[in-house]
Amino acid sequence: MRHTTLKQLRFLSAVIKTGTVTAASSAMNVTPPAITAQVKALEDLVGMPLVERVGDRFIPTSAGAEIASTLARIEALLNECGSALAELKEAGSGRVSIGVVSTAKYFAPMALAAFRQERPKVDINFFVGNRDETILALKNYEVDLAIMGRPPAEFDVESKAIGGHPQVMIASPSHPLAGKRDIDPRDLLDEIFLVREAGSGTRNSFNALMSEYTGGRELREFEMGSNETIKQAVMAGLGISFISSHTIAPEVEAGRMVILDVVGLPIMKTWFVVRRTDKRLLPAAEALHAFWLKRGAEFLPKISGKVA
Repeated sequence: MRHTTLKQLRFLSAVIKTGTVTAASSAMNVTPPAITAQVKALEDLVGMPLVERVGDRFIPTSAGAEIASTLARIEALLNECGSALAELKEAGSGRVSIGVVSTAKYFAPMALAAFRQERPKVDINFFVGNRDETILALKNYEVDLAIMGRPPAEFDVESKAIGGHPQVMIASPSHPLAGKRDIDPRDLLDEIFLVREAGSGTRNSFNALMSEYTGGRELREFEMGSNETIKQAVMAGLGISFISSHTIAPEVEAGRMVILDVVGLPIMKTWFVVRRTDKRLLPAAEALHAFWLKRGAEFLPKISGKVA
């Protein structure tokens, strides 16, 4: 690998990401034969195939996937170098990339705005995704920091607690259980539950909670792709939902939905700021990391556990 070029690595990565030579050539702004030639040269250098055709697309071999992963680390180091040089030129500037799970988007922008008041020259790249997307961005060195409820276990990270994260059961104000006290979770088994996609942190917590009471019984669940869709459906009376209290403050305060007083709730989780242990944080990212640890809890909505 000593004689490989960055161009060859990037062309291979483009083929893997796009699945075709034509799409890769368009992404890299070169001709398809140039892509083919460079990938072939890299395969000859390595001495084994790096991609294989499955149907009408190329997928990486084990060797190709290893090289693509190495390129991701190289690109991250090059970006770090560029940012470090920029910060050397102008103190207090720089760039930081942060990813947050979709539930955290209800408070993260306020925290980032406050950080910008302290460091107005810092550019912030703000990524919002579900849990799997945020973990992937962190794994691929696409973000410096991530805000999430449960740190990944698939690779080495450092996670620091920001503050508490209550999860509650919500319903329309007209729901028969609204206003009742000490509701037994078993009394919810006939309800229609509006739930997030499989794999989300909230969905995992909901499954763990209800598994204690279902006795193997299958619940009626309607899966929805966002908290906003769930909230609108709950307010319309289509069902109830288990959700982060940090997503519902305006609606609860306005009386458009209520938090049900279910025994054992709220379930208290924790928000974390997470970083890869093998990724060096430049001054701008270090400053944002320190800001989250010092002031992050200030921006969490303050309706924890409030019931109708």
